[in-house]
Amino acid sequence: MSKNGIENTRNVAIAGPYSSGKTTLLESILYVTGAITRKGSIKDKNTVGDSSQEARDRSMSVEVSVASTNYEDIYFTLLDCPGSVEFAQETYNTLVGAGAAIVVCEPVIERVLTLAPLFKFLDDWEIPHLVFINKMNRASGNYMEILHALKEVSSRPLVPQQYPIYQDHNCIGYIDLVTEQAYHYHQGNPADPMPFPETLAEEEKLARNEMLETLADFDDHLLEELIEEIDPPQDEILRDLKQDLSADLIVPVFIGMAEQDYGVRPLLDALVKEAPDPNITAARRGLKAQPDGDALAQVLKTFYTPQGGRLSLVRVWQGTLTDGMTLNGVRASGIYRLMGQQQEPIQNAGVGEIVALGRMENIYTGDTLSSNSKQVSPLPKVDPIAPVYALAITPENRQDEVKLSSAITKLLEEDPSLRWEQHGDTREVILWGQGEIHLKVALDRLRRKYNLAMSTHLPQVPYKETIRQSYTSHGRYKHQSGGHGAFGDVYLEIKPLSRGSGFQFHQTIVGGVVPKQYIPGVETGVREYLKKGPLGFPVVDVDVTLTDGSHHSVDSSEQAFKQAARIAMTEGMEKCNPVLLEPILSISVAAPAEFTSKVLQLLTGRRGQILGYEALDGWKGWDKVSAYLPQAEMHNFIIELRSLTLGVGFFDWKYNHLQEVPNKLASQILATAEA
Repeated sequence: MSKNGIENTRNVAIAGPYSSGKTTLLESILYVTGAITRKGSIKDKNTVGDSSQEARDRSMSVEVSVASTNYEDIYFTLLDCPGSVEFAQETYNTLVGAGAAIVVCEPVIERVLTLAPLFKFLDDWEIPHLVFINKMNRASGNYMEILHALKEVSSRPLVPQQYPIYQDHNCIGYIDLVTEQAYHYHQGNPADPMPFPETLAEEEKLARNEMLETLADFDDHLLEELIEEIDPPQDEILRDLKQDLSADLIVPVFIGMAEQDYGVRPLLDALVKEAPDPNITAARRGLKAQPDGDALAQVLKTFYTPQGGRLSLVRVWQGTLTDGMTLNGVRASGIYRLMGQQQEPIQNAGVGEIVALGRMENIYTGDTLSSNSKQVSPLPKVDPIAPVYALAITPENRQDEVKLSSAITKLLEEDPSLRWEQHGDTREVILWGQGEIHLKVALDRLRRKYNLAMSTHLPQVPYKETIRQSYTSHGRYKHQSGGHGAFGDVYLEIKPLSRGSGFQFHQTIVGGVVPKQYIPGVETGVREYLKKGPLGFPVVDVDVTLTDGSHHSVDSSEQAFKQAARIAMTEGMEKCNPVLLEPILSISVAAPAEFTSKVLQLLTGRRGQILGYEALDGWKGWDKVSAYLPQAEMHNFIIELRSLTLGVGFFDWKYNHLQEVPNKLASQILATAEA
């Protein structure tokens, strides 16, 4: 249990788009609160966050980083979440355990749209959050224009609590809209009071009125004061801010420059005064944050570390976790407080804390843990994000194939947004993920953690073939080599079936020309042939009927009739006008409405068939485009889609049907396959 107690414990996630400065903000918070004595930097690869080798190689967050600090008698656990959309699963899994979130963004109006999926998730899960507009010295528009753009992507009203002060295009300070006191930034020191800049009086008044009017929407007393033109006391404003933020009714907005530590202390002050404590967060989930009684926790992340092995990052919702406690029938080998890659062993952890448990075998991300042996209702967890990008993988050393399955299983436990399959048709091992970088990070982990270097290539498209016309084929197998010989003789009627019918086998033998005990051999021979037709691919949608044949009383056997059937199929299928089929996916593409025309062009440019589009349910200003898309055109689809939509477009897909490949393209595919 934190020595500060439940009410003085906070866990705060830091989230936002890639390159917005989340890890830099974490480093600044740790520095100004005294948790570290020297700030690291992304460039120097020595920050507390982004401490894994995969993150430092790419100068970007690829998994959640955990750190803790004390400020104003409040114990903070901070969760630095990845910003890239390819690692959104990691961010969402972590946010479920947060009491509040800081959404970090840049003051660039054109990039505000990239916040839409994050805001949607926070709003759907009712996670209190505030916005920190970082890098204010790079603003692309005036402050109110940036606020307006942010409002367009948030379903909760934004409440500005600060107004920037500029001098020669540099942000030198801010006005606190609650106290109306102006402050001047100072490198390495807290901002100090400065005279109110009268040139900003009108703009400040408009921003403050906007703050008060938004708060008045949830407070009748404040509304009455505003109607009567009474200036509300500061205590009343702060009380409303705390209540409304805790209830996820509003989104307060702060500004600063984390690299210079500007605006970080006011942000922390707001978290102290306004962010909900674990009691409020637990109540919002229908729980009671009781320090006594049965322990209840939820797994936010699974790590495999070189030093400590398996670690489960958990959020304590009820009770107290103690070293050696049994949860869900599994005994935790230790409790650790994390500081980047560093692990500090502790004896217990209380309500609201986020800690790591050692060696929780068969416990997975999202699981609900309890010290009560009785069945506990599981806490809500995030659904896995459907994979959209794939690579076929093979170990560079063939001897490593035996340990690949075990290593990939651990990889998927660390990152639930990965998938893998052994494809039934192509026999390839296919690794699925959220994008090119996502899979490269996964392959790097396979190499570093499990000494498994992999070769990769594009997955083969599981083409099929079928026929256009019927043919009756004759197959005779006769073999004599001394003693008993082998004899089988069949006539097969081969006919096409409608798409999706599969394979059907019939027999119309009369008079026993083919004895009943040999007929299964005929069907077996046909089925074996269909695994690879005349074009070189599995055959589907074919009806084969055994109509006639002959046998030998001594030399015939089931095996001989199987060979005769294969001979008949080999001869007949080539005369049935075989055609190549490709898998067609049913795909739903979601993107902001302003990009809908580009999405339509992207689909049609990849041989897609547009089925229609409509407003995306629950997403303000977004459309959903439905289409059929050949699987052969899917590989880089997500890369182009994100490029066209500022990285926010996404899609769901599933197999729908098989369709003939256009003749020109089929010729190219067959030529490549033959080569």
